[in-house]
Amino acid sequence: STSVVVEVIPSTQSHVNLLKTIFDFDAIKALLDRPDFTMVYDSMHGVNGPFAKSVFVDELGQDESILTNHIPKEDFNGGHADPNLTYAKDLVKTMGLDRTGNKIDVDGPIPSFGAAADGDGDRNMILGTQFFVTPSDSLAVIVANADCIPFFKSQGGLKAVARSMPTSGAVDLVAKELNLDFFETPTGWKFFGNLMDSKAIFEGKDYTPFICGEESFGTGSDHVREKDGIWAVLAWLNILAANNPDPSKPLVTVEDIVKKHWQTYGRNYYCRWDFDVPDAAAANAMMDKMRANTESNTGRVVGSYTIATADDFRYVDPVDGSVAAKQGIRFLMSDGSRVIFRLSGTAGSGATIRMYIEQYATEKLDMPV
Repeated sequence: STSVVVEVIPSTQSHVNLLKTIFDFDAIKALLDRPDFTMVYDSMHGVNGPFAKSVFVDELGQDESILTNHIPKEDFNGGHADPNLTYAKDLVKTMGLDRTGNKIDVDGPIPSFGAAADGDGDRNMILGTQFFVTPSDSLAVIVANADCIPFFKSQGGLKAVARSMPTSGAVDLVAKELNLDFFETPTGWKFFGNLMDSKAIFEGKDYTPFICGEESFGTGSDHVREKDGIWAVLAWLNILAANNPDPSKPLVTVEDIVKKHWQTYGRNYYCRWDFDVPDAAAANAMMDKMRANTESNTGRVVGSYTIATADDFRYVDPVDGSVAAKQGIRFLMSDGSRVIFRLSGTAGSGATIRMYIEQYATEKLDMPV
């Protein structure tokens, strides 16, 4: 008979060991130890909890009380493990916000920093004191401050960035200013993976070090070929640490960093609306009808906007030449504003039509969304 040996490995420690090669853990610990800095990390009863404990309690020496909902449950304790303003409601309230991201009154002090993870730990939400960071802005801020992170600085700096097409154009502006290779891809991490492996597998151009992200709360880099929720949280903490080298001075906050970013690059106001359609065929028919008339809108003036380009997004992969068509109907305005319609979830009995609306501004940067 053949015997089989199963080896159980401590994956949490492997992850910590990798993260320690990327971030300045000493600087992050100094930030976390400041008396004027507090944080809370909500794992929403997903698999992220043990990994968060391994990083923040075992490695960085923080009290376990900063971790909430960190015991994994098969049913996520009856909740919906999705890190957004709607489903991470306990964290959002703790950070002094409502489900729309507006400020509310709360009893007691509000933490300086908040983060949430999804069920499998690969996505993230970032919050400051009564301040929500959109996934698009989070990506742009991390890219703009990548040299604060040893992984990128030690390799001579970031080379390339990518975002999914529906994600706001905030990171585009950073890439242009920093002269980085930039890619707009269809939704799906596999497109980022090809870019990361351009040289290693396809013998093409080397785009690493590389950062990428999606509007659906996914952010990552070429340290792995998948989005990594704790990576994004530590990226923010490393950036905060770099902006707070002197503990005797007032804390530079998440809000301070984002608003400074807007002053430098402008702000991409952004929202997404999801329309669930029970009949997938009807949803497809609507998109087909819209698609048939899309390009005729190029040059059309609508109010104060001029539609510079109207198309159905088509992506030709620069690495392997594969083509992804019908990835979303885009109305691109001459001032950088966008309206996008994209069909999602067509494999089931129903479908979801997602509408994304974005407006770029260099003034009035502090308006509510």
